[in-house]
Amino acid sequence: MLYFYLLHIFVFYFVAKVIQKNDFFAIWGFCCKNICIFALLFFLTGMKSVLNIDKDYLKWFSEIKTKIRSTQIRAALAANATLIEFYYDLGGMIAEKQSQSAWGDKLVQQLSKDLQAEFPDMSGFSRTNLLYCKQFYLYFQISQHTVSQIVPRIEGQIQVFDNQDNVIVPQIEGQFNPQFGYGLSFEAAEKLRNLVFATPWGHLKEIIGKIKDFRTAIFYLQETQQNAWSRDVLALQIKNGLHTRQGKAVTNFSLTLPEPMSDLAQQTLKDPYIFDFLTMSKSYREKDIENQLIRHIAKFMLELGKGFAFVGQQYHLEIADSDYYIDLLFYHIHLKCYVVVELKNTKFVPEYAGKLNFYLSAVDTLLKKDDDKPAIGILLCRDKNNIEAEFALRDIRKPMGVSEFDFTKILPEELKSSLPTIEELENSIK
Repeated sequence: MLYFYLLHIFVFYFVAKVIQKNDFFAIWGFCCKNICIFALLFFLTGMKSVLNIDKDYLKWFSEIKTKIRSTQIRAALAANATLIEFYYDLGGMIAEKQSQSAWGDKLVQQLSKDLQAEFPDMSGFSRTNLLYCKQFYLYFQISQHTVSQIVPRIEGQIQVFDNQDNVIVPQIEGQFNPQFGYGLSFEAAEKLRNLVFATPWGHLKEIIGKIKDFRTAIFYLQETQQNAWSRDVLALQIKNGLHTRQGKAVTNFSLTLPEPMSDLAQQTLKDPYIFDFLTMSKSYREKDIENQLIRHIAKFMLELGKGFAFVGQQYHLEIADSDYYIDLLFYHIHLKCYVVVELKNTKFVPEYAGKLNFYLSAVDTLLKKDDDKPAIGILLCRDKNNIEAEFALRDIRKPMGVSEFDFTKILPEELKSSLPTIEELENSIK
């Protein structure tokens, strides 16, 4: 474009010279000088790279520019749903173009350069982000062989598989469906679309970059939406494998709670609980764990999950002129019931269930209101045998569950002494 601009200047200037004076040699010298300048500028602008860009690419690049401008007109690009939809479409255009041309990976690099030059005030056109757009598009390309496996789930969620053998897999690259949710029923496609497009781009990159299994991705998308997680919280939950822990506690809820509360309560509990924000030395007591959990109450509540409201530590109950103290007492605002948490820094033994059953009876009698549901108990132990725990809970009438917990330990002194100090590391670098 630069040489066209210079050519126009040259022509206008030449005409002006002719009009001003009729000097043939002066005009000829002027022409030669400016032609040389023009040729040099043309060379410096990268004539070779310009000529190598074929008309097909220029046309395709023009289509992308048109789409960007139309997106700007329809809504602010920063509006999340519009932005995610644009990234999906852009990723599809890149994937399709790469499958049809010989540009390969150079296409994304060239596109990034051209988009940033054309739209200097807009972010999101780095090579890395364009590759994420392509990955995002391919990630949600649903195989036609598994379309029937996505059906609406009760309570407005997405059922992404019918059984353990039928799993959604990405399309084979080169076979693309431009419409999001293509091949699904209108209702199922809308549910999936609303779930994905309501998720911030940073969260989506976190999920598609770390989660390979489509069912697991749907789980984290739903949890992000329901719990309003930040990106850091989402990354932490993925790191700690929440999808492998949620709903895994040994409980008797199916025998002691009505539907659907038994299912909701089961999904509320995890196994194990990860208290990696605690650092405990070798000699610690249950009281020490309690105190650190309360000291880090925000992180503790995050690990417990949505809906827990803290009531008290060592909550006092007076029964028959005797004093009893519950380790940790919560109220769950969604289940509408008290939750009694007992910490045991040992392996689970059946006797623990009897004591927790006693506390639940006391809470239901002394604290529970008429519109509250029966209290639920959680036994947090350092270790457990699942079969032993199931037998212990089988004939107990009060709803309770048993889970393990773990946390980061402080390095023992003998190990500390074997590690280099900061000063030693710095000296070794020098």
